[in-house]
Amino acid sequence: MTKPAAVCVFCSAQSSNPRHLALAEKLGAELARRGHTVISGGGRVSSMGALARAARAGGTRTVGIAVRAPLLDRLDLTDGDADELVVAPNLQVRNQLMIERADAFVVLAGGVGTLGEMLEVLTGRALDAHRKPLVVLDPDALFALFRAQLDLLLTQGMMSSELHRYIRWATSPDQALDLLVSSREC
Repeated sequence: MTKPAAVCVFCSAQSSNPRHLALAEKLGAELARRGHTVISGGGRVSSMGALARAARAGGTRTVGIAVRAPLLDRLDLTDGDADELVVAPNLQVRNQLMIERADAFVVLAGGVGTLGEMLEVLTGRALDAHRKPLVVLDPDALFALFRAQLDLLLTQGMMSSELHRYIRWATSPDQALDLLVSSREC
């Protein structure tokens, strides 16, 4: 990823934790500084909103890929300021579009949606559907138990060592983006 790429960031649309918001802002600013397009889940609140606003403030393009859902429509949580906003008819299509349009993935703190997105990318890599790098940016060890579960899957023979090495772990935005560069397989 020495040239500008489309980086999809999976993160929370619910957390109000100031550390999560600050990390999303830092990542958005660093992605912009490096000239990357930012793809996110299309939300204007929480980490999704902080990421997109910081990226735009840094002068980069943002793409929001949201899902049409009664709750989201009622609350009007989509990022209307995105350079491009795609509204998918369901979650499966949304996730597919995010994965297809991205050159690489970064995971920030998030809930079950974020875990699901990360597992979908991981499963796609296991099936050799893509060779796009994946980095989990986790300075607070929120995903420590998930990481331990992956270690257990490896030791129990339920995950290849290649797939286990595929997920890279970082504690800062700079480190995360440097790992994307060093792990770029395509």
